Amino acid sequence: MAENTLYFGDNLDILRRYIEDESVDLIYLDPPFNSNQAYNVIFEEENGSGSGAQIQAFDDTWHWTMETAELYHETVEAGDVRVSETLRAFRNMLGDTDMMAYLANMAPRLVEMRRILKPTGSIYLHCDPTASHYLKVLLDGIFGVENYINEIVWQRSHPHGNVTRSYGAIHDTLLFYAKTNEYTWTEPRKPYYLPDGSLDPEIEDRVLAQYSHVEEETGRRFQATSLLNPNPDRPNLTYEFCGHTRVWRWTEERMQQAYEEGRIYIPRGGEGVPREKRYLDEQEGLPLQAIWTDVGPIPAQAAERLGYPTQKPEALLERIIEASSNEGDLVLDPFCGCGTTIAVAHRLGRRWIGIDITHLAVNLMKYRLRDTFGEEVREEYDVIGEPADLAGAQALAEQNRWQFELWALGLVGARPADPKKGADQGIDGRLYFRDNDGKTQRILISVKSGGTGVRHIRDLRGVIEREDAAIGVLVTLEEPTRDMQREGASAGFWSPEKESVRQETGEPVRVPRIQILTIEELLEGAAIDCPYLRHGSATFKKAPKNPGPQAQTRQMDLDQ
Repeated sequence: MAENTLYFGDNLDILRRYIEDESVDLIYLDPPFNSNQAYNVIFEEENGSGSGAQIQAFDDTWHWTMETAELYHETVEAGDVRVSETLRAFRNMLGDTDMMAYLANMAPRLVEMRRILKPTGSIYLHCDPTASHYLKVLLDGIFGVENYINEIVWQRSHPHGNVTRSYGAIHDTLLFYAKTNEYTWTEPRKPYYLPDGSLDPEIEDRVLAQYSHVEEETGRRFQATSLLNPNPDRPNLTYEFCGHTRVWRWTEERMQQAYEEGRIYIPRGGEGVPREKRYLDEQEGLPLQAIWTDVGPIPAQAAERLGYPTQKPEALLERIIEASSNEGDLVLDPFCGCGTTIAVAHRLGRRWIGIDITHLAVNLMKYRLRDTFGEEVREEYDVIGEPADLAGAQALAEQNRWQFELWALGLVGARPADPKKGADQGIDGRLYFRDNDGKTQRILISVKSGGTGVRHIRDLRGVIEREDAAIGVLVTLEEPTRDMQREGASAGFWSPEKESVRQETGEPVRVPRIQILTIEELLEGAAIDCPYLRHGSATFKKAPKNPGPQAQTRQMDLDQ
């Protein structure tokens, strides 16, 4: 079994069934909460403009329902006393509201997360100010007040200009808790210097004031710090040095060595009390504080932007993962979304687990990993919970046709179609590619999990002709009839305006205008016949290529 795992399903069920006690080193979670709208995945248009399609991933997640009430009572009656009392107090105050439903759903999940954390593990819960105060009290009850480490304020957006009757809401909160006081910690620092060698302008004035001395011989900046010992009762450290008898921090031997190395500064023309030179170019940077303003939102044209509404910058996750885990540690994100946590964890040499409740997110994570680390990354993780054979596909279709449709679209690398544009025409997904003339072409995809026939082929043909699309694909769970195949063949072929040949055969590019692919064929490796589709998808924006730790190790072996 691979070291890394993607799970499709409810994270509460996944945590309880699959994740062992004290097996995880770091948890980052960004659970959605917005009581006024469904949780949507928003895709950008091909030209990079705003939302062209809002695809509902799941709805009513945090509304008070019978299932929520049962979960609340289960946690109150079977949980820790502190957790039970906390939830009861919340319900007395909030009633059966969306916020209470959110907390009732979060409580058992956070209980499970504490169970799976190692004694050296920690958790970062990312939330907005709408719910952060409630979640902090809930975390106090689950992890203990003594294991609260920090409340981190992250400035997630630039200042707003349209604020009228409130202060601009531009920050999120990260609640940082540990399992015990033995948690893993590597102090993060803000470097003084930028990659180009210049001082960071945000801290330049402060740094220059602090490191105000310049060594004449070398031009190096330094800070002159005290060498005196705060403990006056240290006879072994009391001696005369450069005409001054004091209780020093260092032994006489070490002091003499530092003097000979030029690391002792004597102020007032050589008459003052000796001090230590702390060179600016030897310092790691400023210790990071709990207000983060240096990790900005993802720029509109950034390579890492995928069009996912709650996507967080990789720099944010990089900071958290480097501070609270070591290489080889296991990182978990139970609300994985578009997979920023797992992509960064993979790049930094951590093992990882990602969980999400929609195939849309799982598909997006798989494409992100592939586009970032290469095709070989697929050998480095397992996917649990999605169909692996025809029987599994049939079971998913019977259980949830919407999730079946998302999963099937993932098999051909397509994104869901905008419901406003495609629902009435039977179009469920779209793919884009550029032909050899640089012209953007479209593939329209229809997914059928039930009975299908010639009518669906005719409808698909009519849509691609009206929309001037290049190819139409019917993905079907059932075997197509001979009449369906005959009707599809009658649509003829598509060829690019500028003549082109297939690289593998040298034959002219000429592909069926209507293509029928069964789920069974796709599971066996079949794909849409279109030579311009590289790696099967041109849908999701690709991140910069990164070989990842495993590939880097392999390359080092080859170099040696």
